Amino acid sequence: MTLKIHIDDSAPPYEQVRAQISEQARAGVLPVGYRLPTVRGLAEALGLAANTVAKAYRALETDGVIETRGRNGTFVAAAGSAAEREAAAAAQAYAERVRRLGLAEEEALSTARDALRAVYGTG
Repeated sequence: MTLKIHIDDSAPPYEQVRAQISEQARAGVLPVGYRLPTVRGLAEALGLAANTVAKAYRALETDGVIETRGRNGTFVAAAGSAAEREAAAAAQAYAERVRRLGLAEEEALSTARDALRAVYGTG
């Protein structure tokens, strides 16, 4: 696993750690079951505070990218299944909310597309 933290980057260090691990897991660079370094170990290797790495790991676990197995360590989770369930639940909640707000389907889709473009930095 190779991570590079750019201090002059606008993204905070924990977000850089989260994004890079997530991308490497999705790309298969970090295979399912790969054991990640401890929070303290990765923090020392990257020159970051342990809390910074812990925050990234918590976000990755919430996203279903990694799973913590107690004292056994932290591992790359099965590809996509938890993340896809989480995404589906978020999409369902969004659909219900915009309908209650009275948005038409096309307005809701347009709003979602704009948000995705903003987050992914496209178009």
